Amino acid sequence: QVQLVESGGGLVQAGGSLRLSCAASERTFSRYAMGWLRQAPGKEREFVTASSWSAGDTYYADSVKGRFTISRDNAKNTVYLQMNSLKPEDTAVYYCAKGVSLRVGFKVIDYDYWGQGTQVTVSS
Repeated sequence: QVQLVESGGGLVQAGGSLRLSCAASERTFSRYAMGWLRQAPGKEREFVTASSWSAGDTYYADSVKGRFTISRDNAKNTVYLQMNSLKPEDTAVYYCAKGVSLRVGFKVIDYDYWGQGTQVTVSS
């Protein structure tokens, strides 16, 4: 069973930056797309960004495009989310998730294993 462990969340002022990391326990990590999704209080979990297995294809929600960058190191079984120019509306619990295939999915059902989530709070 795949285990995903996130780290790097915290409290930051608007305009600041954070880098999230997600370490996977499974060596087959490199065969699957990996994504970051987030859930704000009272809202549904939403797609933020994802990377195909080779990192050749990356996709971003319009709300984070140009500010967030996903990257992955398959040798380390780790995926990263660099978040710059953070806004208060980025406040949420961020989840790392493993895709069900090597291709990127944009819905919650496109991911089958999830990390425990890490809180990101952006103050105004």
